[in-house]
Amino acid sequence: MSKARARQEWQRLKEVEVQSLDLKEAGGWPIFLKALCVILVFAVAFGALMAWQVSEKRAGLAEAKREEARLLSDYRVKASEVALLPNVQSQLETLGGHMERMRAMLPTNVEIPSLLDSISDAAVDNRLTIEVIRLGAPVANEHYIEHPLDIQVRGGYHQLGRFVADISQLARIVTQHDLTLTAVEPPGESLRLTLDARTYTYIDEARPDEVAP
Repeated sequence: MSKARARQEWQRLKEVEVQSLDLKEAGGWPIFLKALCVILVFAVAFGALMAWQVSEKRAGLAEAKREEARLLSDYRVKASEVALLPNVQSQLETLGGHMERMRAMLPTNVEIPSLLDSISDAAVDNRLTIEVIRLGAPVANEHYIEHPLDIQVRGGYHQLGRFVADISQLARIVTQHDLTLTAVEPPGESLRLTLDARTYTYIDEARPDEVAP
């Protein structure tokens, strides 16, 4: 563009009244006005593009912060679990020791007859009359076998009480259930004690033919 043409277009631009501009007549606008409009359009488009990119980056940053918070929370949980691990291991060891002691108090299959003898001895020591002391059919559970003991003895109230206490203090575990006292005919000071007791063995201590189907 020559200098004369440039001066002419510049003069036309200065004479333009913005209120009178009509897009339908844009082809006749001064060149400088056209260039200014093009620059303005590109500026608006560029601004919109930058705003979109900033919005995307903000969304990505927010997501990254949420992920960081989640990972930090997971880390704190795992760190807490690791810190508690020694206590848990100690408790498991204590529980394991307790279970071993309890298991040691259960009779083996070969010890059950002597356990019946110990119950009979307790009845004799307390001057009781033995009516029934017998072993019932074993009942299998998931990890152990239950051995029912049917006990029926006669004697005085205090002697019967000591007998029950002696059973609870045996070296092998015997649990007592459904204890009943009835008067003996003819009426007197004697009472009849009927007791369903149970002892237990672990499955690995039992022979298959001793387990009830």
